[in-house]
Amino acid sequence: MARSAAIPFICVILLTITAFYMCNAEESSVDFVKKTVSSHPIVIFSKSYCPYCKRAKGVFKELNKKPYVIELDEREDGGKIQNALGELVGRRTVPQVFINGKHLGGSDDTIEAYESGELAELLGISSSQKTDL
Repeated sequence: MARSAAIPFICVILLTITAFYMCNAEESSVDFVKKTVSSHPIVIFSKSYCPYCKRAKGVFKELNKKPYVIELDEREDGGKIQNALGELVGRRTVPQVFINGKHLGGSDDTIEAYESGELAELLGISSSQKTDL
């Protein structure tokens, strides 16, 4: 009888340990996002096959700026990073673009900022250096 009572107790312990490690993994993903965003002037969290991501990356190509791109679909921890983005900025969708440590938004936000001149201003580029998409 004591042996059968120990099994549920062991299951509770294992679930607690698993939950602890999962929380730590999510926390480390949040730390990864924060560190990455603070370490590079332009950061794009992307997926290599996503047309919206390609569109956002194309904006920076037009501006002759090279963003630091994290392709979430090419990383084992991509899903955790995507969850961390959801936690930090309220969106899990890609792309998510950051300029000088600040969240700009997704593809539409990036295009809008580009067309309005806000993006050039954030990057310290004169409006004569940009072309229309």
